[in-house]
Amino acid sequence: MIEINATILAQILNFLILVVILRAVAYKPVARLLQQRSDKIRNDLEQADADKKAAEQTLTQYKAQLADAQKKAQAIVEKANVTARQEHDAAVAETRKEIERMKQTAQAEIENERNRAFEEMKSQIVTLSLAAAGKVVSKNLDTKENDKLVNEFISSLNKDMFADMK
Repeated sequence: MIEINATILAQILNFLILVVILRAVAYKPVARLLQQRSDKIRNDLEQADADKKAAEQTLTQYKAQLADAQKKAQAIVEKANVTARQEHDAAVAETRKEIERMKQTAQAEIENERNRAFEEMKSQIVTLSLAAAGKVVSKNLDTKENDKLVNEFISSLNKDMFADMK
C-alpha cells in the first residue's frame, strides 16, 4: 500500500506552496488579463452594434433626403415644362394676332388703292367724256361722223384704261 514517509509529505508541501505561488503570481494576473480582454471585446461588439445602428439611421436619412430631392427635382422639371408650354402658347397667340393685324392692314391698303384707282379712273373718264363731247359739238357732223367719233373715243378710252392697269 501506500507508505507515508517524509518524502511524500515534503512533496505534498512543495506542491501546495507551488500552487499558492502560482495562484498569486500567474493565475490572478492571467485571469485579470483574460477578464480585461473579454470586457474589451464585449465593449467593442457593443460599440460596433451602436455604430451599425447609427449607420442604418444615417442611411435611412440619406434615402429620405434623396427621395425628397428627387420629388423636388421632378416638381421643378414639371414647373419648367408648364412655364415653357405657357410661354410657347402665348408666343403663338401673339404671332396669330400680329398676322391678323397684318391681314387687316393689307386689306385696308388694298381697299384704299382700289378706291383711289376707281376715283382716278372716274376722273379720266369724265375728262375724256368732256373731250369727246367737245369734239362732237365742235364738228357737228352727220350721224356717220358722230358714230365714227364715238368709236374713236371708245377705242382711245380702252387704250388709256389698259395702259393705266399695266
